[in-house]
Amino acid sequence: MNRNIDLVKAAQKGDTHAFAQLYEEIYKDLYRFALYTLRNSADAEDAVSDAVTDAFASMEKLRHAEAFRSWMFRILSNKCKNRMKEYARKTVDLEDVGEEMSYVEDVSESLFVRRTFMELEDTERMIISMRVFGGYTSREISGILSMNANTVRTRESRALKKLAARLGDGQRG
Repeated sequence: MNRNIDLVKAAQKGDTHAFAQLYEEIYKDLYRFALYTLRNSADAEDAVSDAVTDAFASMEKLRHAEAFRSWMFRILSNKCKNRMKEYARKTVDLEDVGEEMSYVEDVSESLFVRRTFMELEDTERMIISMRVFGGYTSREISGILSMNANTVRTRESRALKKLAARLGDGQRG
């Protein structure tokens, strides 16, 4: 752990090798999170790349070296959020689809679920993404987000109830 803190401090001073070592340690987790959230490998790679670029450019803004991992996940979560908003804005041109109507209904439902998911608070989205899509435990999530494990479980439960209520009502807006 002290090694990572030293690497973060070196990266904050512009040491690209130190930043590369930090990135190498968490790349798989970042990519897995983005892939499960976005469900598209190219978009996941782009989101991770954008997040890493932004993080490197703003390393001096990281206040606590021990929070590097959770800070990276917050940046990535925002990148994924922006991509999900792009997905929600896209429309399906029926002439281009050329498939049966059930496909269009599946796309519509998928977009509704994504929009509903994006209505959760940032922390709720991160917790649900890490738990459901990434397979992380409450303890792992609490470490990444620097939160108490009980708080993670409580926020996860509330977020799932919000999603269930909204999806159960079928409030498509």
